[in-house]
Amino acid sequence: MVPALRYLGGACGRARGGFPGAFFAGCGPAPGGPWLLCRGGRRASTSSFDVVIVGGGIVGLASARALILRHPALSIGVLEKEKDLAVHQTGHNSGVIHSGIYYKPESLKAKLCVQGAALIYEYCNQKGISYKQCGKLIVAIEQEEIPRLQALYERGLQNGVQGLRLIQPEDIKKKEPYCRGLMAIDCPYTGIVDYRQVALSFAQDFQEAGGSVLTSFEVKDIEMAKESPSGSEDGMTYPIVIRNTKGEEVRCQYVVTCAGLYSDRISELSGCNPDPQIVPFRGDYLVLKPEKRYLVKGNIYPVPDSRFPFLGVHFTPRMDGSVWLGPNAVLAFKREGYRPFDFSARDVMDVIVKSGLIKLVFQNFSYGVNEMYKALFLSATVKHLQKFIPEITISDIHRGPAGVRAQALDRGGNLVEDFVFDGGIGDIGNRILHVRNAPSPAATSSLAISGMIADEVQQRFKL
Repeated sequence: MVPALRYLGGACGRARGGFPGAFFAGCGPAPGGPWLLCRGGRRASTSSFDVVIVGGGIVGLASARALILRHPALSIGVLEKEKDLAVHQTGHNSGVIHSGIYYKPESLKAKLCVQGAALIYEYCNQKGISYKQCGKLIVAIEQEEIPRLQALYERGLQNGVQGLRLIQPEDIKKKEPYCRGLMAIDCPYTGIVDYRQVALSFAQDFQEAGGSVLTSFEVKDIEMAKESPSGSEDGMTYPIVIRNTKGEEVRCQYVVTCAGLYSDRISELSGCNPDPQIVPFRGDYLVLKPEKRYLVKGNIYPVPDSRFPFLGVHFTPRMDGSVWLGPNAVLAFKREGYRPFDFSARDVMDVIVKSGLIKLVFQNFSYGVNEMYKALFLSATVKHLQKFIPEITISDIHRGPAGVRAQALDRGGNLVEDFVFDGGIGDIGNRILHVRNAPSPAATSSLAISGMIADEVQQRFKL
């Protein structure tokens, strides 16, 4: 019996063992047991699954959905350490549906983003989820940026991005009346959406197909079963044991991890390769005051500089009508540290000792100092924003939310730019697939990623 898990749905009789007798026709707390969110009568018997997905963000939920739709006879569970789903990277991003223009041709990033954007639009239309295809301008404000802009345009064409065109200052004004620039790429296919709403819709699809979601389950250990519970053959049928920080356990045949900011630690828990290490970067946003929202109609981005690892501060409208400005990119001293002074000694030590951060800092020292300066002084950020929209003043903005990006970093201090999928060796390693790096645009690409993960799971585990 596992009395303290928060259980969200699940099909009657699909998951095996555990939670005996917890059966409810409606929704509510089991007497002395977990909170149930159910549709109709569903048995909360969830201790053994054919496949377990660790991580209830948008990639984990999309993958769970893809697997159960492809393999409806399997029992599949999702484990999430928070009490709610999709609250970290999924719930703290800019909400942009990216077109796929930035990424190296033939890379997984490029292929999955272009495919994923089309799938996200299609999914939102099917489910009635609101989005806005408001477009994006990538604007050159200096003469030296124009060759990079033209090269980016060619890259977008190679990647198959729809509707791209190079436009001159007069057309920039037509699209964004308050924006100045020498030349721009018009990306009409870019949009915005609430990705947490999308992720929760994935979770609903998964549960309605018979999947089970267990929240408040922070994974502490993954190992092979040493023996079966008394009177049970689970140790043979479900040889992997996943324990949480409360000592509760779930058994399964196969595991897929989509752990985001903790992907390296979950891999290490299972005895697999700890590299690449995750380095958390916090991105702080500013928010345009409501009376100044008319200054921005769609997304406005700078021309990226390949010498530096991030895209730079940009203008992003939101589904609620607000306009975010940012983000910067500064080292976070805690993996889920959304405030400047959030601190975890373990997280800091891991970054210093295990990753190639020191090398990255030396390689991008001036960039890092500039980002920290802009994080401390609003006037510095506003001065940069005024290069695009001169009418913006420091009185027009206030500090807004922040997100933390899980950036994979190799030992040489190089950012791991593409998606990384990894397994292991031995009894456990052969039964686990780790999604080690799912960087931006992972939310845009989530449905495409999930299809690839489902293919990989089917091939590796012979489902």
